[in-house]
Amino acid sequence: MNMNQSRESGRTGGDALTRREFVRVAGAAATLPVMAGGLLVPSHARAAQPEAGKKLRIGLIGCGGRGTGAATQALKADKDTVLVAMGDVFDDRLKSSLKGITEEMGDKAAAQVQVAEDKRFLGFDSYQKVIDSGVDVVLLTSYPAFRPAHLRAAVEAGKHVFAEKPLAVDAPGLRSVVESARKAKEKNLGLLVGFCWRYNDGMKATFGEIANGGLGEVVTAHTTYHTSTLGKRPRQPGWSDTEFQLRNWWHFTWVSGDHIVEQAVHSIDRLSWALGDRLPQKVICLGGRAARNGPEHGNVFDHFAAVYEYEGGMRAFHTTRQIDACPNDNTDYVYGLKGSATINGWVPTYQIKDRSGKETWKYTGPNDRDMYQNEHDEFFKSIRAGTPINDGERGANSTMLALMARMAAYTGQTISWKQAWESKESLVPEHLEMGPLPTPEVAVPGKTKFA
Repeated sequence: MNMNQSRESGRTGGDALTRREFVRVAGAAATLPVMAGGLLVPSHARAAQPEAGKKLRIGLIGCGGRGTGAATQALKADKDTVLVAMGDVFDDRLKSSLKGITEEMGDKAAAQVQVAEDKRFLGFDSYQKVIDSGVDVVLLTSYPAFRPAHLRAAVEAGKHVFAEKPLAVDAPGLRSVVESARKAKEKNLGLLVGFCWRYNDGMKATFGEIANGGLGEVVTAHTTYHTSTLGKRPRQPGWSDTEFQLRNWWHFTWVSGDHIVEQAVHSIDRLSWALGDRLPQKVICLGGRAARNGPEHGNVFDHFAAVYEYEGGMRAFHTTRQIDACPNDNTDYVYGLKGSATINGWVPTYQIKDRSGKETWKYTGPNDRDMYQNEHDEFFKSIRAGTPINDGERGANSTMLALMARMAAYTGQTISWKQAWESKESLVPEHLEMGPLPTPEVAVPGKTKFA
């Protein structure tokens, strides 16, 4: 579910950013994540932890709807937090976000929302200014294309990080993310990735029941994200090519990663969860662009169907579609030797049946706790305890599951896990500024080459 959409109009930041500054490719192929295990931490690696009751200063980087939500959830997670800095490419987004956060915090805003005029930063370099402003925790909720550079800078500066999904739009960016996650672990810094369904009470209970053998051995799963087209913003007078693409960011692969990476990655993460976070050997993915048209729709596809193959020949499936006037579905179907599970957090449905169709288990716990709030509650609690959550490697693996499916769909080729991690394709423009920026071509399976 895309939480970054908000009304946008107004002036832009004009700072330029080069690709070299933007993503530093980390390590060689030997350092790539090839298993879902945790990151190793030297026993001596510890960062100074805030004392109990000390104010934690928060900086927000990326002031769309998701950033506004994440900031309010962070402030509500810990009464001794205060938002002190904000940064965005666009002035109108920052102003709207600050207004929304202040209103949401109500009578607590005076104590917890203290963003002075000189701590409201604009432009492509605003992220670094937020990080350098004396904050303890940064919330990374800007465009997915920017995530690797923002994360690297935050970790190098010794900040705890909440990073929204997805973590990157290409493999070079994701390799940088993995290196940042390891450095954060060495420094004992928190890094929580916004796969919020992992913090949904019903989901946790159901996937826990599956992990404990409620279905017997899991033999396959099919997750879905079938929905309508996301909104589009007609070009306004004075918008440069870059601004136009950023204002319609979810329709441009270089900014969003395409909807299988930006939106449906939630369902792909749950596919991995259902399989015990096993990693596939390869993926085949069909995809195309049947119903999109007009410049606002950029170069993304509108449907994908991925087949992941695992060691031993097991296959698991994910389908996603963004086409209007078609049936919607956001259900996970998990199959085991003893029965099947149907999981949908929006309905909600959390149910297991045996092979005869008889219900054998159903979640009956609370459904009123907000999963977005839950993840921030747990994150800030872990920071206070001196044992901060770091799920960066798992988040990177889930992001790669989506990226490799897009690679396979765009090229029409079968892509292995190793190939995907070693991909050299960099989608982010070499030099990024508010100015001319050609619209990337739509991929053609069988013609577009894997890089």
